[in-house]
Amino acid sequence: MKPNALAEGVRPGRLDPSSLAEGFCDVHPPLTPHEAAVAADRCYFCHDAPCIAACPTEIDIPLFIRQIATGTPEAAAKTIFEQNILGGMCARVCPVETLCEQACVRETAEHEPVEIGRLQRYATDTLMAADVHPFERAAATGKRIAVVGAGPAGLACAHRLAMKGHDVVIYDAREKPGGLNEYGIAAYKTVDGFAEREVAWLLQIGGIRLEQGRALGRDVTLEELRADHDAVFLGTGLGAVNALGLDGEDRDGVEDAVDFIAELRQAEDLAALPIGRDVVVIGGGMTAVDAAVQAKLLGALNVTMVYRRGRDRMNASRKEQDHATTRGVRIVTNAVPVAVHGNGAVREVEFEFVEDDLTPTGERFRLTADQVFKAIGQRLDGAALPATERGKIAVTDAGRTSVDGVWAGGDCAAGGDDLTVTAVAEGRDAAEDIHAALTR
Repeated sequence: MKPNALAEGVRPGRLDPSSLAEGFCDVHPPLTPHEAAVAADRCYFCHDAPCIAACPTEIDIPLFIRQIATGTPEAAAKTIFEQNILGGMCARVCPVETLCEQACVRETAEHEPVEIGRLQRYATDTLMAADVHPFERAAATGKRIAVVGAGPAGLACAHRLAMKGHDVVIYDAREKPGGLNEYGIAAYKTVDGFAEREVAWLLQIGGIRLEQGRALGRDVTLEELRADHDAVFLGTGLGAVNALGLDGEDRDGVEDAVDFIAELRQAEDLAALPIGRDVVVIGGGMTAVDAAVQAKLLGALNVTMVYRRGRDRMNASRKEQDHATTRGVRIVTNAVPVAVHGNGAVREVEFEFVEDDLTPTGERFRLTADQVFKAIGQRLDGAALPATERGKIAVTDAGRTSVDGVWAGGDCAAGGDDLTVTAVAEGRDAAEDIHAALTR
């Protein structure tokens, strides 16, 4: 948060260290071997398993669960990593309740699916704890590829290319690799520095060099990358945050939710993070939920999420919404912000109720707020990029852009949903296409 954002009522140390540690512990503790065996035994091992089709990376879920059931979690992990090299993180953050577990036959019949996400975590954690990398590099091809962005798409692309024998250089603007996995996900979902450890484990494949603190457009241009490499993959994510466009939006205490989450993720001492007494989060996606819940866990007395449509239209899953409410977050729907009030610092946010089609009703209300987090989406940030479509890089086939020799994937590319698992799939598939293009 910017230094002048410390409005009256926004202060650190609202909770003692033990309360903070309890609040930010692992939200879904890992399964024990016995629990994993019991959970695996519930799988029907379907022949035409709908859960596979529901997984953006198309992991053979029945196979890896059978491998767990037969006492070989390391083999299960390799089955997962063959399709999703970031399977450990995806096991923690994937909205499985709307993907593989929603498609599970057990969910259809009993409303209690196989715990696919937790079983995936059990398998991947087991192999990674052994500090073993399950893949080896192929013979060197002499080809060199630039990957821009060390987030899920870029890492997945880089790993697959390195595995095929290519040399890869990853350029990333931040000090640490990982992208949203490192900076943009709630701390209670990925504890004990898992994002950083996962990147270090992934890099064991060899053939990947990281260039941190180098941003596209600022430190290196796309044309320079094309000239110095045989191919380029863009996995830059969405660097700019949408504005509310309201009077008073620049008041102290009004912040971007992504910045709040990033600062929290990198904080060495959670008790030193300032948080308001009355916090308002504007938005209805995962970023909004993560910001709201973590504000409550830091000791905010009142936290309210406000979304412009109904709860059934929120990007955050119902499970995440329920997690927020059980943590004490209030959710107000069908309301849009119209003004930010205060004298230098925010004091209130004024909203107007709207119909499902966003037609104003004329009924307004105000929420007391000494801290406001904007979580209304991000947009592409960068000049001299390939052609765009609906505000993102236009792609065809396996991530090919309008510029020869340049591919793109993840949140910056048009067509997919903004999920870690989707970014991994797009990075992986682009790598396969790049490899085919360079070796044909």
